[in-house]
Amino acid sequence: MPSVSSRGRSGRRMKADINVVPYIDVMLVLLVIFMVTAPLITPGLIQLPSVGAASEVPVKPLEVQISEDGKVALRMREPGATPQDIARPELVAQVRSRITAETPVVIAADGKVPYETVVKVMDELRTNGITRLGLLVDQSSGAPQPAPAKKR
Repeated sequence: MPSVSSRGRSGRRMKADINVVPYIDVMLVLLVIFMVTAPLITPGLIQLPSVGAASEVPVKPLEVQISEDGKVALRMREPGATPQDIARPELVAQVRSRITAETPVVIAADGKVPYETVVKVMDELRTNGITRLGLLVDQSSGAPQPAPAKKR
């Protein structure tokens, strides 16, 4: 009997270490998959918001239009007014020459214009003292429109 008990103790011992090689293999395979698929994922595009009802502006604003290709044009928000193309460096001087202290300025950018371009135009106008700025949005046709205010 002593030979059985001694043979059991002198035999192979259990190893208490974790074998991490399979985990490293799986991690490297996942890394390669993510590296290959990451350039194929297209970033999401956003649509600029539209509002159901916008308040009427008492004074006709000056509209700064930014087209999809980045060209800038100015026009007064009056019926029949046509936009006049201007060079980007002349924007501030042209806006200042066309507004009074009460005239607001609205920026109307095409939906495909990068957000950065709109913010740069807005920042350029604000840093040059034009503080009455706003963004022009489309009113959705399905939302109920408020009744126009009655003039007294």
